[in-house]
Amino acid sequence: MEAMGSPANPTLKGHKLLLTQTYPPPLQWLEKTKKNYPDLEVVYHHLKSLWDYDFDLETYKDATCICTFLVMPTRQQAPKLQLIQLSSAGANHVIDTPLFKDSDVTVCTSNGIHPPQIGEWVIATFLAFQHHIPRHLDNQKEGNWVHTTATDVEDSVGLRMGILGYGAIGRQCACLASAMGMDVLAYTLRERSTAESRREKGYRVPGPKGDPEGLIPSAWFSGATKEDLNHFLAQDLDILVICLPLTPLTHHMIAAPQFEIMSKKKTFLSNIGRGPHVKTDDLIVALESGQIRGAALDVTDPEPLPKDHPLWKAPNVIITPHVAAHSRQYQTRVLDVLEMNLARLSEGKPAINKVDREVGY
Repeated sequence: MEAMGSPANPTLKGHKLLLTQTYPPPLQWLEKTKKNYPDLEVVYHHLKSLWDYDFDLETYKDATCICTFLVMPTRQQAPKLQLIQLSSAGANHVIDTPLFKDSDVTVCTSNGIHPPQIGEWVIATFLAFQHHIPRHLDNQKEGNWVHTTATDVEDSVGLRMGILGYGAIGRQCACLASAMGMDVLAYTLRERSTAESRREKGYRVPGPKGDPEGLIPSAWFSGATKEDLNHFLAQDLDILVICLPLTPLTHHMIAAPQFEIMSKKKTFLSNIGRGPHVKTDDLIVALESGQIRGAALDVTDPEPLPKDHPLWKAPNVIITPHVAAHSRQYQTRVLDVLEMNLARLSEGKPAINKVDREVGY
């Protein structure tokens, strides 16, 4: 059986695709896939939930490709496996599994399917905060007409957005922010000093403008040290958007020292990456002390956030339960990425969105 990037196999003869999902693939997609790859066997296994591990692991025995979110077999359970297509943008939840650590199976994310909806969430929550929408909604429930003054609201023109992680999501946030008159600064782990290095790679949702050439940021920062990060945070940011994968390098990257730097401009924090990017106790202190003007969190640490956790009652915070990526188009876009990787497998080309085992994304 050939591996990804090996000789072409136009009909995908000898391959079996297993989809372990909470929703069945559309009939139209199945028909198109069968037409394109007549020798590919496609099997769907319904999961009761994303955390459903209760099914016959014999299902994996002959699978060469699987599309999954959380459920990962061992190498012994899936000896023929070549490609894992994750339905998530990140891979942090699988990097500690034996299959990821102890095999050369190609693991790909669905990075690139989230920018439209997450970009909207970032802008919507920031504008809701800036325009005091939560306060007005509370007054509406009580039937209170409470007028505010013009100086209570700061619009976006001339504000500065800093984006930690300038991938597909960060680029869409930059596009929206720029359209509203904001200055944008980007921060990446590796230096992006050439035009080619700043171009977007991987899957892109058709339609959203984004920033495929990396032209929007007025300045580009990079580095792997706290000093590099702190220098970026000191650039008078009005809003900081975290769009990073979770790795040992990014764990608790925003803590008390960083909030102290952000206090100069009272930077608004928007986290749509992972909860552990931010040290929660330090975030609560920053909110309660007014070091930052507010925060919008779609991810928390811990997660789910316990009912009695003090973060719920912290001032000026908007919390949603890890739903920023939700969209009616989610399944369609995951299958688009999978379809592209099936095409590459049939053509003997390397997969897109392949996880780099050295860095974990």
